[in-house]
Amino acid sequence: MSEPVIASMAEVRKHLADVIDRARREETPTIITRRGKSEAVLVDIDEYRRLREAAERYEDEWLNRLADQAEVEGTEGSVSMEEMAALLRSAN
Repeated sequence: MSEPVIASMAEVRKHLADVIDRARREETPTIITRRGKSEAVLVDIDEYRRLREAAERYEDEWLNRLADQAEVEGTEGSVSMEEMAALLRSAN
């Protein structure tokens, strides 16, 4: 993937087909700005899917690590769902 191109919203509107072609053919993302602030990024659909899958894998791995850690720590100090619900009701 190439370094991203930075373009204003107005520039992207004028040259949308070129921006999309650059993302698809050259694998160059475009950071879209509005009033000088980065607002969005246009990337090729395959890159979007790859990033989405990587994020989902990372989230699954993180949740698995949390579950493993909770299992190792055991149940000492934990409360049941009923006890938690009672605690929440009493706090209100």
